[in-house]
Amino acid sequence: MANRKAILMVMMTVAATAAPRIQVQGHRGARAVRPENTLPAFEYAIQAGADVLELDLAVTKDDVLVVSHDPIINKKICAGPDGESVIRRLTLAQVKQWDCGAMKDAHFPKQEPAPGTRIPTLDEVLALAPRGTFAYNIEIKIDEKKPELSPDPEAFARMTADVIRKHGLEKRVIVQSFDFRALRAMKQIAPEIMLSALYGNFPKDFVEISKEAGGTPIVAPHYMLVTKGKVKKAHAAGLQVIPWTVNTPGAWNKMIKAGVDAIITDDPAALIGYLKERGLR
Repeated sequence: MANRKAILMVMMTVAATAAPRIQVQGHRGARAVRPENTLPAFEYAIQAGADVLELDLAVTKDDVLVVSHDPIINKKICAGPDGESVIRRLTLAQVKQWDCGAMKDAHFPKQEPAPGTRIPTLDEVLALAPRGTFAYNIEIKIDEKKPELSPDPEAFARMTADVIRKHGLEKRVIVQSFDFRALRAMKQIAPEIMLSALYGNFPKDFVEISKEAGGTPIVAPHYMLVTKGKVKKAHAAGLQVIPWTVNTPGAWNKMIKAGVDAIITDDPAALIGYLKERGLR
């Protein structure tokens, strides 16, 4: 009996060692537990052991890159002055008047407020890099139908590349976008930076999405679009697949079975715990 147990333990160890590591990306830092896209959220994700910090960019009136999912400050989670809330029409000083930590996001019951938390600049978030070996997944938020909310794709890509290079983090950054114009521009401006094509539309072949985005090595589809067959075909073409935003054990299990390379989640600590329980981390 003891011998059987020993053999079983060896088999489990071999299986765990052979299993491919699935990267954990903290969506907007860790918005399930801290206010999204804030320094407290990113610091939590780092402490939890996330492999990648996922974040979003907007640009102020005075051309400073700030970390915000919405180009218009979300008043459901941020409190600030009356009047203008479009980031592109506000200076950095005006953006910094908003408190995006005091109000709890009702969608996330575990989230702990952090009163006094301001919208960070990309510089401030990249300055966290010495705290570990984690990477960054930076989304350029741009909408072709709303050009007034951001710089043009080339300018946005150049500004982003300049800040990344200033911190010497070209090899620790992924730049992603739903707007493939920004990805094609980034490829020309900074070919050393990894690119990822975000996708959330009708089901489509992942290899085709990569081609449409200018040949990105990563495709990041909504997790409901992921199948084992699509992932296998993407891998055969040399692509990585990183689905978003996956928050439940059932969905995590489906992504693991599909063979994805990483999972973007609002609760990186919980996903890391889930992977450890299954010998996948």
